[in-house]
Amino acid sequence: MSSILIKSATIINEGKSFQSDLLIKDGIIKKIAGDIDEPADKVIDAEGLHLFPGCIDDQVHFREPGLTHKADIFTESRAAVAGGITSFMEMPNTIPNTLTQKLLEDKYEIASKNSVANYSFFMGAGNDNLDEVLKTDPRTVCGIKVFMGSSTGNMLVDNEKTLEGIFSKAPILVAVHCEDEATIRKNTENFKALYGDKLTPEMHPQIRSAEACYKSSSFAIKLAKKHNTRLHILHISSALETHLFENSVPLSEKRITAEACIHHLWFSDKDYPKKGNWIKWNPAIKSGEDREAILQAVLDGKIDVIATDHAPHTIEEKSQPYINAPSGGPLVQHALIAMLQLFEQGKISLEKIAEKMAHNPAICFQIEKRGFIREGYWADLVLVNLAKPMEVRKDNVLSKCGWSPFEGLIFSSSINTTIVSGRVAYENGKVVENGIGERLMFNR
Repeated sequence: MSSILIKSATIINEGKSFQSDLLIKDGIIKKIAGDIDEPADKVIDAEGLHLFPGCIDDQVHFREPGLTHKADIFTESRAAVAGGITSFMEMPNTIPNTLTQKLLEDKYEIASKNSVANYSFFMGAGNDNLDEVLKTDPRTVCGIKVFMGSSTGNMLVDNEKTLEGIFSKAPILVAVHCEDEATIRKNTENFKALYGDKLTPEMHPQIRSAEACYKSSSFAIKLAKKHNTRLHILHISSALETHLFENSVPLSEKRITAEACIHHLWFSDKDYPKKGNWIKWNPAIKSGEDREAILQAVLDGKIDVIATDHAPHTIEEKSQPYINAPSGGPLVQHALIAMLQLFEQGKISLEKIAEKMAHNPAICFQIEKRGFIREGYWADLVLVNLAKPMEVRKDNVLSKCGWSPFEGLIFSSSINTTIVSGRVAYENGKVVENGIGERLMFNR
C-alpha cells in the first residue's frame, strides 16, 4: 500500500491539538492540511479520533535470542503495535548477552525478518568487553546499556575501571540501570535473617530500596559529569532520585536525561497484597508518594521520557515464591492507554503524553525523522478512540507470556489504528502483518 489518507483527525503534536487531514505516500507524511482532496489507496475516516505520533519505547526486553519461551521479537512487536508503539529499543540481557558486535548484528538480522514495529538494539557493556563497546556505530545503534545493578541476565558491571572506561570513551548515549548492589545484598541478608525463606512481595521495595537506587543513580551522574558522558538513567522509581535531575535547558542540550516507566506511574506498594509477584519489577515499585513525585518530575521536565521496561516472564515463573520469581512483566500493549487513563483522571495532558512517549525519545536518542507528525517524516502514527473502552483479559493479551498486570481493568480508551513506516500494522482489533518495521537510524 503506497498511500493512505486520514480524514478529520484531531492531531496531537508538538504541544498543539487541531483537526486536520493527513496524507501518507510511500511511507512518508506527504501533507498535513485542513481538507486534502487527493486520491489514496486507503482512506481512514478519523472523525472523533485523536491522532498521535507513534510511541517510541526506549526500553524493552523481547527475550530473543535464548529466552523465547517467554517472548520473541515477532510476538512482542505485535503486542507493541497493538498498543500504539511503533518503534522500540531492545536490551542486551538475552542469551547469549549482547556483548559483541556480531551478537548485536544477529539481533538486527532477526528483527529485519520478524519485527512488525521499527527497531533498534542496545549494545551491552560487561566488565571485560570495552573494546567491543567502543566499536558501536552511533549512526545505526541506539546506545550502550550498562547494568549498574544486577537484574535478569547477570550483566552487572561493577568494575570501577571498566565503568570509567565506558563513561570516558563511549561514542554514544549510555543508558544505565541504577541500583546499588551492595545495599541490596545487605538488605536481603537482613530480611532473610528476620524472616528466613518467608519473604513476600511486600518486602520488595524495602529490599531494593530507594536508597539503593539513589546511591547508584548519583554515582552514575557523578561519573557522567566527570567525563561529559551522554547519560540516560532508566526507570526512575523514587522521589529521592527526582532531585538529581534538572529542567534548566532544552532536552536537545541535556547531557544527563531520565526515564520513567508505566508501572512506576501506575502502581504503588499498596498494590502488592493483591498483585504480588505480578508487579515485581527491578527497580521496585515503591510508595504512593514516590509515584506522585515521579509523575510531577515528568510534568516538570526533570524526567524526559516515558517507557515500559516491558519484560515478560511466563505465568509459571511468576507464580513461584517471591524470592524465586523473576522481576518484570509485559506492558507494551497497554502503555499508551494507561497514560490516556491518567489523562482521563486529569493528571496529564494529551500533548504531554505525545511529548514524553514520542517527541522526547526521538530528541533524546537523535532518531532520524521519527517521533513527530511533520511533513517529510516517516509516517509512524496511532489513532486512539478516547470514547471506546478496552477491557484487559487473558484472551486479548498479545504478549507471548499470556498475562498482564492490568488484567480485569477496563481502560476508558482504546487503540483504533497503528501505522508503522507508512503501513497499517494494527486495525479493527487485529495486527495486520503486511510488512516489516524499519531499522531506526540516528542523526549523530
